[in-house]
Amino acid sequence: MSTLESLIRLHRFQLDERRRQLADLDQLAAKLRQELERLEIEQKVEQTIAAQSFEAAQGYGAYARNLIERRQRLTHSLAEVEQQILQAREELAEAFQEVKRYEITADNRARQQRQKLARRQQALMDELGLDRHARRKASEG
Repeated sequence: MSTLESLIRLHRFQLDERRRQLADLDQLAAKLRQELERLEIEQKVEQTIAAQSFEAAQGYGAYARNLIERRQRLTHSLAEVEQQILQAREELAEAFQEVKRYEITADNRARQQRQKLARRQQALMDELGLDRHARRKASEG
């Protein structure tokens, strides 16, 4: 295996790793969004209960403060994860470009090798043709 092929394999591995990291971050962001939605539903249910019961209304204030803190923490976490997703996407794009650069180089080298081989074969065929032509001339003359 050539050095270039090793570099391509290494960068493809790194590209795959970046894809996995981005998928994990996307999954985490989705979980945080679901948790925020769940909190909203829970808040509506608790508000309904508090509106219907005097005892529940007494404890709703403490619950609401706790809910606000949880929502703030989740919102903050979601913002951090979304920032990490942006950075991971940039890193993924850079890794993809790096892999493409090496693949293009490998393709160019392979094309040059094929052209070089084709030129050698053509030179050999030309030499054989000239030799055959010279033999015919020699046998005719």
